[in-house]
Amino acid sequence: MLKNKGHSSKKDNLAVNAVALQDHILHDLQLRNLSVADHSKTQLQKKENKPLKKDTKAVIDTGLKKTTQCPKLEDSEKEYVLDPKPPPLTLAQKWGLIGPPPPPLSSDEWQKVKQRSLLQGDSMQPCPICKEEFELRPQVLLSCSHVFHKACLQAFEKFTNKKTCPLCRKNQYQTRVIHDGARLFRIKCVTRIQAYWRGYIVRKWYRNLRKTVPPTDAKLRKKFFEKKFTEISHRILCSYSTNIEELFAEIDQCLAINRSVLQQLEEKCGHEITEEEWEKIQVQALRREAHECSICLAPLSPAGSQSVGAGRRSREMALLSCSHVFHHACLLALEEFSVGDRPPFHACPLCRSCYQKKILEC
Repeated sequence: MLKNKGHSSKKDNLAVNAVALQDHILHDLQLRNLSVADHSKTQLQKKENKPLKKDTKAVIDTGLKKTTQCPKLEDSEKEYVLDPKPPPLTLAQKWGLIGPPPPPLSSDEWQKVKQRSLLQGDSMQPCPICKEEFELRPQVLLSCSHVFHKACLQAFEKFTNKKTCPLCRKNQYQTRVIHDGARLFRIKCVTRIQAYWRGYIVRKWYRNLRKTVPPTDAKLRKKFFEKKFTEISHRILCSYSTNIEELFAEIDQCLAINRSVLQQLEEKCGHEITEEEWEKIQVQALRREAHECSICLAPLSPAGSQSVGAGRRSREMALLSCSHVFHHACLLALEEFSVGDRPPFHACPLCRSCYQKKILEC
């Protein structure tokens, strides 16, 4: 009888343990206390379920807005734990068949978890579930230092019907609402706005600079001055009324002045020089003591002759009215290739004065 009693007690213990384990599994699979559950809705439901008191008065909605203080940004970005109280122990946990859930993390432990998440850069990367940036959407930090969107984690828990981390598969984690992703997104937006504004200022400054300072590149410099000239000409045309008769009168006056200057030059250079004047010019040339032609740099007279007119010359020489002496052939070649001179009035290669020439006898 005692053996049968002991055998039956063991069977009862096994059955109780099996029931306790089955109850624990059911409680574990049932997501009654989701880590991302909206506590505000549950509180509203509790309030709705409460019976009304006898002294309650009906409030009439007049449609007027009540003056309420706007919540500060600091209050909206306060971090808080979604499941501060651990779930109640199941029968298996009470009997020691399964270990109890970990106690709630303290504030120091949460700081360590957050520091580990910051070192990993989880908030700077997209959400591992939806692969999108966190931006301003609600964000949760798990006790295993992984970060997700609040809605993404809730959808994952409902889909898997378990409370396990999507990355490290840790069971019965604790969750905390953080705002690191929103803060980083605001900083990114601010830096982007500042970069756009700086770019606008620099582009505006560069356009003004291009309008005033010519570029160094040849093609851009040419376009710059062409644009400036067209602007100036357009401005002149817009501000100046052209009188055709006055313009032609001014042109005729300029032509008359040019004709008078040319006439005076012809009179000065067209005056024929007498033999006495040529003798004086020749004496003046002898005083210069020029022994070389200034055009070909060859000697004017053969070796041993000291004067321009003495001895036998191998080449003909030309004496100019300005008292300069050259080889006649060199002077003819220079007159042929002279540009800008108005024949028969040529300029002396040395003093640039209009001259008459005389061929010296050999």
